Amino acid sequence: MAKHEVQSWYRPPQDEVCPLCGRTIPPEQRDEHHMVPKAEGGRETVALHRICHRQLHALFSERELATTYASVDRLLDNEQVRAFVNWVRTKPAGFHERTRSSRRKR
Repeated sequence: MAKHEVQSWYRPPQDEVCPLCGRTIPPEQRDEHHMVPKAEGGRETVALHRICHRQLHALFSERELATTYASVDRLLDNEQVRAFVNWVRTKPAGFHERTRSSRRKR
């Protein structure tokens, strides 16, 4: 008799990866970011690290997020976002630091 391999239907959950910084998102650091803010009629969300999410809202107004930065690619085109991402990529996945607000007026 030939042995039959039994394959399980169970697949362990895949680690979520932040589309901005590329690091694995620990469950306690997971935030949902509306690509177009809810106040601007947005519904689509993407999972981000809490620190990445807060940085976006520190840098941009709701209007800017809706009209100029409504995709991950557009966000990564921004020099300030790229500088932040280059810095945070060197940190462990669970790293969190208080987010500094932008100095410019809204």
